[in-house]
Parts: sequence; structure tokens; C-alpha cells
Amino acid sequence: MIRSIIKNIHRWIERKQDNADVYYVVEDANWAVTEVAKDVIGYLRHINAKIVDSSRFVDKNAYIHFGSLNVFYDDKRIKNRKGKGVIVTCFHIVDNDPRKNELKNKDKYVEKWHTSCMITKRKLVSLGIPEEKISIIPIGIDSRNYAPCTEQEKRIRRQQLSIEKDAIVLGYFQKDGNGWGEGNSPKLIKGPDVFCNVVERLAQKYKIHVILSGPARGYVKGRLAEAGVPFSHFVFDEAKQVADLYKIIDLYMVTSREEGGPRAILESMASGIPIISTRVGQAPDIIQNGENGILVDIEDEKALESAFDSIVNSKELRKKLIENGFETVKKYDSEKIAALYENLLYHK
Repeated sequence: MIRSIIKNIHRWIERKQDNADVYYVVEDANWAVTEVAKDVIGYLRHINAKIVDSSRFVDKNAYIHFGSLNVFYDDKRIKNRKGKGVIVTCFHIVDNDPRKNELKNKDKYVEKWHTSCMITKRKLVSLGIPEEKISIIPIGIDSRNYAPCTEQEKRIRRQQLSIEKDAIVLGYFQKDGNGWGEGNSPKLIKGPDVFCNVVERLAQKYKIHVILSGPARGYVKGRLAEAGVPFSHFVFDEAKQVADLYKIIDLYMVTSREEGGPRAILESMASGIPIISTRVGQAPDIIQNGENGILVDIEDEKALESAFDSIVNSKELRKKLIENGFETVKKYDSEKIAALYENLLYHK
């Protein structure tokens, strides 16, 4: 009797849901995965999509799109669909994650795989995922939220933060601490140790001020404070608020060991900020070394330092990187990325 009542309640809830062609499943936490989903869904033209945090009541005739491996691993209902209409996004694979070895067996429950970069596609193939089932669609950018600012505006913003006039302001916005607390334990795949090592050496030659954003940044803050490097830290309610921070900085540095994006690459380009990045995620797919940004090998601290030197000491290089960055970012506007989702993932 009780089971029958519960079953009827579930059916009622399912009927009450707004019908959709695609149910995009995201994690509870405010990860970049959710921001990617919002960007894409906001620009879909011919597909009715809905963001949900569970596949529990998803219409079996609709696509179910798992926005990350985490929500896909945890789902117990994909077996019932027998691979029909199941899409899984995998932005990056952590090498020491034992769950990656499950992917080959779970592939029979998946109709299509999606990733943002060639690096992750190669990893998926090496783990037994058929190449023909994988689509590469990069993480794009909603260009309405990002734009360069004038030197006068930048100067005023820095004065408000009491940043010294002759300081070189370096941006570093990725969450790089474990958990959602202080973040004193570093998330090493994001390379906070590499960043701090490089900045500590740069601070011996230049007057550096670092701009941080997001939660769990305790490790970096502690290292910078110990080294005597000034920094400012901001935590926002919405990810798009970070756009204002690009109006303060002179350049941006990615020191990660593993990424799916990072979003900061295109955000920097759209904001007129030179970008330095390790060869992670979609960085090698987007950055043409020395043309629209600078690429360095993972953990190559000397190369990161040299790239910083080159940008700071060459107006010509800065100008080239900025101008070419503006041209590059036009290809990755969210509206164009959404069209790729429609054509490659959501077509019947």
C-alpha cells in the first residue's frame, strides 16, 4: 500500500514537471559545470532544455545530459535507458581517480560523450571509449559579460583598492583549495604550489600585487602573506561578477596540472588581458603560442617566469597578444557554442 502511494506521488511529480527535450543534470555545488550549463541553455534556439540536479523524474523520451562525471557516476537509473538519449560531459579526468576505470563498462549506457578539449578526448579513448562517440565542444564565453576597460578606469579601480601605482597586478581566480572551507589544503591539480613558487621569485624583481577570487584560497593566501606579496581576495555570489576583476589586472596566469577549461583563458582574451597558461585543458586548442597567449609545459616554473618577463617588458608583445586574443574569442561566443550542442549532441 505504502509503496503504491509513493509510486503515485512520484508519477504526479513527474507529470508536474515542465516538459523538456533535454534535462541537463548538474551538481549541487556551484561548480563551473553549472555555469557552463546556464551559458549553453540560455542560447539554445530549437531545443527546450532544463537544468536539474537529479535524473530521478526525467522523461524517458528526452535526452538526459550529465554535466560531469560526478553526477554520471552517482546515477543509478541509466541502466533503464539502455544508452538511449544519454549524454555525458567529461571536461577532465584526474589521473589518480580510480573511478575512471569504470568508464569502459559504463559506455554501453551512453549514447554520446562530450568533452571540451583534445587532451580529454585522448584520455577517454585510451580508457576504452569509442572515438566516434565523442564530440569536442569547447567551453565558451558569454561575451556580453566581458570587455576591456580604459587605463583611467583601471587606475581608479586600483586606487579604490589601495594598490600601488607602479605595481604589476596579476590575476589568479581558479578555486585551488580542497573543500569549501578555508582551503588551507591545496588542490594540487590546480597548481597553487607552482603559482606561489613563481610569484615568490617574480616578487624579487617586480612589485607584484595578486588578485584572487573564489572560495577556499587559504593555501595561496598563506604563501603570499608569508612571502610578503600583497594580494586582494574577492568572493562573489555569481561567477559572472568576476568580470570586474579583469578590469584591475595586467595579466593572468594559469599554472594548473589538469583542467577542462579553464574559463579564464577566454575571459582574459575578451577582457584585453594577456594570458599565460600551462598546456592543460583547452589551452593548447585555443592558444597559439606567442600569438594570442603564451603556452608553457606543466610545472615548468622557469618558463612561466620567462613568459611573465616577456609580456611585462615588451609593449609590442602585449599589443599582439591582446589584439589577437580579441579575434580568437569571437569564435567561442556562447551563442555559437550552443549551436554546436544542438547540432552535435541534441539532434535526433
